[in-house]
Amino acid sequence: MTLDYVQRANEIPLDLKSKKLRLLVLDALEGGGRGHLGPALSLLEIVRALYDSVLLHDPKSPLLPIRDRFILSKGHGCLGLYAVLADRGYFPTSDLKDFCRFNSNLGGHPERATLPGIEFSTGALGHGLSVGIGMAMAARLRAEQWRTFVLLGDGELNEGSVWEGAMHASQHQLGALTVIVDFNRMQASGEVDSIVSLEPLASKWKAFGFEVLEVNGHDIVDLSRVLGSSREPFGKPRAVIAHTVKGKGFASAENSTVWHHKAKISRDEIFLLRNEMSR
Repeated sequence: MTLDYVQRANEIPLDLKSKKLRLLVLDALEGGGRGHLGPALSLLEIVRALYDSVLLHDPKSPLLPIRDRFILSKGHGCLGLYAVLADRGYFPTSDLKDFCRFNSNLGGHPERATLPGIEFSTGALGHGLSVGIGMAMAARLRAEQWRTFVLLGDGELNEGSVWEGAMHASQHQLGALTVIVDFNRMQASGEVDSIVSLEPLASKWKAFGFEVLEVNGHDIVDLSRVLGSSREPFGKPRAVIAHTVKGKGFASAENSTVWHHKAKISRDEIFLLRNEMSR
């Protein structure tokens, strides 16, 4: 089952919109001259599916009380979120070129105080799920129907706070909470299995009391179907394991720790990336 998902994530072609969003990511990288490319590209279709088909949200009213809440817990993948938010009209796409510049609202990690559409400032890993659980509890206490989605990195699952939060969510039957794992099998310094293996990942989430689903993390149709299914406020919380490819879409960046983060990126490197989009 898992191998089939990995193969499909590698082989699925990118449609025109996914390619457009990747070019927006490159605009930001070029403007800032630095950034996390690999993590942004593995999560791009997940975030796109959420904002295009799943979340109740309004770019003209980012604090709409009945909006669904989304937390990008793996905040270093923010370039993917920025590209989607700009595409959906939360801010002009031209702002992406100011990424990480002095006085820019677009920092190396998402900040709630500076950018519309950000629910919680993230960067230090392992915090997003606990905050998302608090949001889900708040919806229940207020008898409101909005849902909470939290996107975690697979390397982030090394943090003990994730599993503490998982126990709490399960005990309190937070059925309107969805945890999404960007399962690209790599982290900053190498393959996940060579650092702290997560397998059997689905069984772990099930053991913590979650309903578990697996999905091709680059298949927009499949993602929209799985993430968009209705949720009840009481019941098992849900964990969606999204099988992805780190650096998806650029041959030299795929499955590469070199492109996890670069503190300095030249315009020549950006030029080569623009010309080698693999799918």
